[in-house]
Amino acid sequence: MKKIVYIVGGLLTPNGMSSVLSSKINWLAANTDYELYMVLTEKAGEPWYYHISEKVKWVNFDVNFDELDTMPIYQKVVSYARKQRRYKRLLTDYLMQVRPDITVSALRREINFINDIGDGSHKVGEIHFDRTYYRQFNKPWLPAFVNKAVTRWWVGGLIDSLRRLDRFVVLTHEDEAHWPELDNKTVIPNSLPCLPAEQAALVNRQVIAVGRYSWQKGFDLLIEAWALVAERHPDWVLNIYGPGESAVYQKMADGMGLAGKVCCHPPVSHIYEKYLESSVFVLSSRYEGFGLVLAEAMSVGLPGVSFACPCGPSEIVTDGQDGILVPAGSVEQLAEALIRLMDDSQLRHQYGTAAKANMQRYAQPAIMHQWVTLFDSLEKI
Repeated sequence: MKKIVYIVGGLLTPNGMSSVLSSKINWLAANTDYELYMVLTEKAGEPWYYHISEKVKWVNFDVNFDELDTMPIYQKVVSYARKQRRYKRLLTDYLMQVRPDITVSALRREINFINDIGDGSHKVGEIHFDRTYYRQFNKPWLPAFVNKAVTRWWVGGLIDSLRRLDRFVVLTHEDEAHWPELDNKTVIPNSLPCLPAEQAALVNRQVIAVGRYSWQKGFDLLIEAWALVAERHPDWVLNIYGPGESAVYQKMADGMGLAGKVCCHPPVSHIYEKYLESSVFVLSSRYEGFGLVLAEAMSVGLPGVSFACPCGPSEIVTDGQDGILVPAGSVEQLAEALIRLMDDSQLRHQYGTAAKANMQRYAQPAIMHQWVTLFDSLEKI
């Protein structure tokens, strides 16, 4: 029986990486004879947001790296070094005790030392982000040349670690091309655990967006676009769902005269119900690792409108068949694409039907069998 250790980090709050990892682990627990282990590092004793199968053995080292985000820079440097030393010691001891066949890292802090742990396991890394903005050091109070130098050093260290992995898994072919230094790459996209039988009716005058309230997700650009949309369709509503500071974006929308036309909601546990109530899905991200929410929404028959940002949307949406891709960051063209689908019910239904059919390629069993094939291939190395 193959032993596999997944290094997850935290499961405390809703986010794309934790959702994908927990779903993946649960599928393997239910459909394989692997002996599965999970390593956590954040806030032992706190309730998890995501359910994990009882078949999975787990440990929480309670290192709490997330605390670093609340510290001033001088304190963060010292605290990080201390936490990292403790984490390396605990993880090394754990892997030497478990002696797994495969250890999977989601490229958290352990990627800096995991290849040096002599537990005999094959090391696999999976990245949930695209390279474009990954490990970019950008402090506005530092000169540009310092930021660039730190970024080069930081990314260089990462590349050295990734070269030593048995496999490095990226989410898209677009991102695969962004790692020319590596020859151990494999492309496996995210999967859709749920492929609902229901199909959205596409009759409600509602557009939906889903994601964390952050600069990355581009909701500021989306609200600007909606100001143009509302001039043509004042009776349509944009609903945004996600964790984070929703009030900041609601204030922005209200200040632009969009009160009642843009509604910024907290996350909900029944997001598929919200998809089914909507008629178009819009993704306004500046960058993505994959864009799973786009695939989720399209799987219930919503036509997708998305920036062609790096990386993922261009591989999920087939432009002119199941949705519309527009140049990344173009507020005007995003508005035009939304208006086009809002104006044309027949086109909406045509794209929506194609979207539901096309998302079958991300069905979880098909994607997870790619992982099983990869794990089985490691025995032959």
